[in-house]
Amino acid sequence: KKSDISGVMAKADIKPKSIHDAKKWSADVENLYRFQQAGYRDEVEYKQVKQVDTVERWPETGFVKKLQRRDNTFNYYDKQRECKDKEVLKVKVYVY
Repeated sequence: KKSDISGVMAKADIKPKSIHDAKKWSADVENLYRFQQAGYRDEVEYKQVKQVDTVERWPETGFVKKLQRRDNTFNYYDKQRECKDKEVLKVKVYVY
C-alpha cells in the first residue's frame, strides 16, 4: 500500500519556480533557516519527504520546534531566534 501512496506523492512533487537569497531576517526566513539546517529546501519539501501534514511549532513564536532529518535523527530548536544576521544571507528563499 505504501508504494501506491509514494507514487502519488512523486507525481504531486512541487518544484520551486525561482530562488533567491534572503536579505533581512523575518519569521519566514527563521523557519526556512531551520528547514535548511535539517536538510530540506522548505516546509513544502519536508512535508513531501516525511509524508506529514503538520510541523511541530512553538505556539508563542510560530517558529519550527523540531524536524526529522533525512537520516531520521531530530533537530530541536529554541523558541527564540536562532538564525544570526550573518547567517541570513545563506538562507535560500524558494518561490512557487
